[in-house]
Amino acid sequence: MAGLPGGGLQRRSIPISRFSREVGWFFDGGVRGGMSILQGAGEGPVVPLDRWMAEAARHEAAVRSKTADALARRTRGVQHPVEDFLFTYYRFSFASLREWHPPCGTSLEAPSVVPGRFLKAPYVVSRGLIHAAPEFLTEGQLARLWWIRELLMATHARSGNFGCHGMHEWAMVYGGGEVRHGDSTPLRLGQREIDAFVESRPIRCSHFDAFRFFAPAARDFNKLQPDLEGRVAHEQPGCIHANMDLYKWAGKAMPWVGSALWFEAFLLAGELRDLDMRASPYDLRAFGLEPVMIETPEGRTIYENEQRRLAEKSAALRQRLIDALGFLDRASDQAAGDEKTPTPA
Repeated sequence: MAGLPGGGLQRRSIPISRFSREVGWFFDGGVRGGMSILQGAGEGPVVPLDRWMAEAARHEAAVRSKTADALARRTRGVQHPVEDFLFTYYRFSFASLREWHPPCGTSLEAPSVVPGRFLKAPYVVSRGLIHAAPEFLTEGQLARLWWIRELLMATHARSGNFGCHGMHEWAMVYGGGEVRHGDSTPLRLGQREIDAFVESRPIRCSHFDAFRFFAPAARDFNKLQPDLEGRVAHEQPGCIHANMDLYKWAGKAMPWVGSALWFEAFLLAGELRDLDMRASPYDLRAFGLEPVMIETPEGRTIYENEQRRLAEKSAALRQRLIDALGFLDRASDQAAGDEKTPTPA
């Protein structure tokens, strides 16, 4: 990636829990009795205390509801071959998903006792308001956010490929050398049938993280050879895994994109994972999941229809993530303007 627009934002190593004359930020202990809400430090809206605290409570309750089974399984040491993927592959903690954050540009009316997550960078508590300050981003963090947005925009601009039919899961178990979910669920076809089907179908997997799990003997069947460095050039919006990864990119862009958008990406990733595994050669009926038999023409039609439906949902979410990262342009423009403004004597 090229250098950061506007030269990037420099990290300010100033604690936000004390007064700082350099930047004029201070922690004043929250909202005083009878104090009216002042203009927010950011350019966005100011959310009243009762409203955002209720939203945070609803968010935590929703996340707990959707993750309770996974947390219970982890406690018992039991695995689910479909649902646990969102917690073992992406590796975001249950606690981080539960924790509520507003999107960048939003200021919150501060309570008398400010939650601990808002008392550390990138948050500032000032004049009775809480907001996230992009000035606290390091150059490395900025570079990551710029790259995520570049990937999202490049993927969004392409036409989707809906002819893959989920062959990546079949290519992963080709030859039977390594069956990733063999401990928790059987295959619904014999190994010879699986291998013959892989050899009979065109495979055009564009997603590096799916391709890298192909059985070595199946990699040459793929018409593409995606690698990590070429990710921006290869990923396309019809891909089940690229769309599932919206959860990952939103998580890596926290707290800037806000918890509501991240949780929505999590829920969508669950739908995508469900289709992904139902179309695989695994027999998941013991988990209540009927197979999408892509080894038949009818099954491939079902898969493609579902893939298109989920791709439409993913496209809308991807655009919202791109929009949420628009603060990078504004922050860079501000940094560039600050560099041109002469310092008062």
